[in-house]
Amino acid sequence: MPFEESLEELRERREFALKMGKPEILQRMKNAGLLNARERLDYLFDKDTFVETGLLATAVRHEVRHKAPADGKIGGFGKIDGRMAGCVSNDFSVMGASSSLINLKKMKHVKDTATSRGIPVVWLGESSGSRMPDRMGAQGRVIMGQDRFEYRRMRETPWITAQLGDCYGSSTWYACMSDFVVMRKGATMAVASSRVTSLAINQPVSNEELGGWKMHTSVSGLVDTAVDTDEEAIDICKKFLSYLPPNNTEAPPVAPVPKGSDDAIKNIMDIVPEARQKVYNMRDVVAAIADKDSVFEMKPRYGKPIFTALARLNGQTVGFLCSNPMFKGGAADPDGCNKATSFLCFCDSFNIPIVMLVDVPGFLIGVDGERKGAPGRIINWMNALSLCTVPKISIVLRKSYGQAYLNMGGNKNSDEMALWPSADLGFMDPHTGVNVVYGITKEDDPEKFAEYVDELSRDAKPWELAAMYEAHDVIDPRDTRKYLTDTLEIHRSRMTNGVGQHLMQTWPTSII
Repeated sequence: MPFEESLEELRERREFALKMGKPEILQRMKNAGLLNARERLDYLFDKDTFVETGLLATAVRHEVRHKAPADGKIGGFGKIDGRMAGCVSNDFSVMGASSSLINLKKMKHVKDTATSRGIPVVWLGESSGSRMPDRMGAQGRVIMGQDRFEYRRMRETPWITAQLGDCYGSSTWYACMSDFVVMRKGATMAVASSRVTSLAINQPVSNEELGGWKMHTSVSGLVDTAVDTDEEAIDICKKFLSYLPPNNTEAPPVAPVPKGSDDAIKNIMDIVPEARQKVYNMRDVVAAIADKDSVFEMKPRYGKPIFTALARLNGQTVGFLCSNPMFKGGAADPDGCNKATSFLCFCDSFNIPIVMLVDVPGFLIGVDGERKGAPGRIINWMNALSLCTVPKISIVLRKSYGQAYLNMGGNKNSDEMALWPSADLGFMDPHTGVNVVYGITKEDDPEKFAEYVDELSRDAKPWELAAMYEAHDVIDPRDTRKYLTDTLEIHRSRMTNGVGQHLMQTWPTSII
């Protein structure tokens, strides 16, 4: 074939791939205000930095190659805010972006290259699941076994998923292996579609019931947050990446400290009521301590008694793990325990120091919690905390009762522990403690009851713990930001170039 003819064929094949799939699907997406797979890549990556791999890939079965440009999954590499990353964007206009032998090879190449070169991966999810009949019969079993390490996650580099449509099969699996998942409202994430599920269970089920954003952000916890548009989902992926190193052998990036970052802490005592029965939102405390406008909350609708967020202190990325009295008084439930464990694993894997702000009355007890395996989840949290090799700083604001005292960094479970003068370190609320310890109620003997409450309250004040050097200091609440900045600088020095040991790199990313 003459050279000119070869070039013409190359042009035609590229043009075929770039036109993508069914025009009616692309038009329907446009009418709905959604981005298609290539527009999502354009929005994700810095202009003119995307390098595609596998543009000319197509279906393994010859009879469908005419309708399988790029085989339904667009892969490649580019820069996000100047830093290199890999991405696979599912093209629903091509056979529902169904998973097949060829596009799974493409996904593997992007994943393996990103891992070996130390760069993050972004998965832009939207897929109908496995491609039929490719996956049927014995030959289909062979296709599924091409990569025995497909579902092994060692957390060498960050993985981020945006679920932007119907997400079944591989789009769900890779989300469950990711460090952060955002879902566009209206999208669905499940093992199989509602139609298939309805047939399997012989009852109707809607997409929202099966795997919509409300369920996944508040019940399963598999999705961190939900937004309204494709653009918002991709923006939040970019923002999340800005806190992280490109891989686990590097420290997180350092950002400029915004002006006014030292101002809010001056009014911290206006946020936290001294009376322990009064509630407040721990998010406001973290916002006052962290660099201005740097708080990035994770899983805000799930396990609400526990607050987790990335933020910056003096330009450095830190992870805040806090009890939140605004919800259930801050008593951690089983979902909150899962949330804490997942966050500890994530922070330790990517060299992010942990700050614990404590105002916890203990764990939420009851029959429902026991049925959800609360004791096991509490100990999973403790196991994760003990395996963390990044610096851990704990500050008790008010209550720190029972076993939760240990889970939130008490008694050598943190590298540095400080107390506010308002800290209360009893085993439980003194009014309950009197009944447990002395067996009397206020109605039995009001005078004696009050005397015992005073006694238990006095023993729970911060001074004795500081005197025994079980706490390293008692600090003015207004000095909290400076205390954290100073102590983190000290404890970061024990890490080699800001990198920890990653003892939890194989801990499952799914919190279930």
